Amino acid sequence: MSDTRELSADCSQCFGLCCVVPAFAASVDFAIDKPARTPCPNLAADFRCGVHSRLPDLGFRGCTVYDCFGAGQRVSQETFEDGVDWRSGSAPQMYDAFPVMRDLHELLWYVTESVLLLPSGTLRAALKAERARLDRLGDGPPAEVVALDVAQLRGEVNPLLQQASSVLRAAVRRDGADHRGADLLGADLRRTDLRGASLRGALLVAADLRGVDLSGADVTGADLRDADLRGADLRGTLYLLQSQLNSARGDATTRLPERCGRPAHWPDSLVE
Repeated sequence: MSDTRELSADCSQCFGLCCVVPAFAASVDFAIDKPARTPCPNLAADFRCGVHSRLPDLGFRGCTVYDCFGAGQRVSQETFEDGVDWRSGSAPQMYDAFPVMRDLHELLWYVTESVLLLPSGTLRAALKAERARLDRLGDGPPAEVVALDVAQLRGEVNPLLQQASSVLRAAVRRDGADHRGADLLGADLRRTDLRGASLRGALLVAADLRGVDLSGADVTGADLRDADLRGADLRGTLYLLQSQLNSARGDATTRLPERCGRPAHWPDSLVE
């Protein structure tokens, strides 16, 4: 595993597990109720979403911000031999394995991103070792994958990730603000210096971040739903997920990291 691209969803290699395993309820994010372990009515016979290009318009915004971190294709093509899909007798075990692998891959994503960003040294070496260990655990047979305690693994690795965050943020600004877990719902942050800040787990729903420089800011677990990112500079933002961008609002002036794509629902021009 060389970079985070290998921890990105490849729907062409998956059996639509994210459209089958999770449950969702009719809400602002989903147009209908769907029980767990039941195929979404929009799932086509080839395991692709039949309305993918129209999801937000049809009331399925929640689908556009979901990220399996590549767990879907790993379970579909590697965990179960010969690419056996959930329509076979292996469905219950596949349903059990998918959410575990998804959580494992999310943890792997953060570890891999840290390895890519950190300079050589003891901390980077320790995280590389953890990345190799976590990846090996994901190689196990279905029963071993299902038995993994990802919460325990996260507790073991989080201290290293927090150290990595501190090192990376300090390289941008040593006195960066600490907004971990802060309730910034709808806050006007346009005049707030967030360079090198910790925004881990912060509630930034509908926050006004227009024109804000988020270089070196750690947004691990931050809720950016409907946050206004027009004109914001995210090129050096730490641990920014594509799913976070997909849930936010931006336009042509929003500056993104090279590894992130501009969400399809963002306008291609400046929006006043």
